[in-house]
Amino acid sequence: MDTTFNHLSRIKIAKLRAGDIYDVTCPSRSVIQMLADKWTMLVIEALSSGPMRFGELRRQVGSITQKMLTQTLRSLERDGLVLRVVYPSAPPSVEYSLTAIGVSITTITGQMCRWAEDNMKPVLVARLDYDARVGHDEHPVPGTISARSGRHQNR
Repeated sequence: MDTTFNHLSRIKIAKLRAGDIYDVTCPSRSVIQMLADKWTMLVIEALSSGPMRFGELRRQVGSITQKMLTQTLRSLERDGLVLRVVYPSAPPSVEYSLTAIGVSITTITGQMCRWAEDNMKPVLVARLDYDARVGHDEHPVPGTISARSGRHQNR
């Protein structure tokens, strides 16, 4: 099933009915998928304070590779949330900012980031309690080696 919806023309897009995120054929699912990415959330939140150059944005987000930041910015630009402006200088200067649709999501992304900051301790305690109750080996963290099977768990 095509989940990118690249096959839709402007005419077909204009005729789409209201979105239904629980309908597996609804394009709103691809929007949810884009927003659910951790780098997307952090880049939008960083740009909510105003335009930034690539290096500045990378330092603000922290621990993101150049490749991943480039991919995230291209994806957000393609989806209409980020504007990329190249200024003619030597070397060329590039600045990223949120578009109107990008700004429209910042209240929600800001709330989600604040919620994560405010609730990190109870979430970490809940994880510890769960692991103690269920047994850590029964639910290994993706990307780790299971002590029982010795096999690599998919990420």
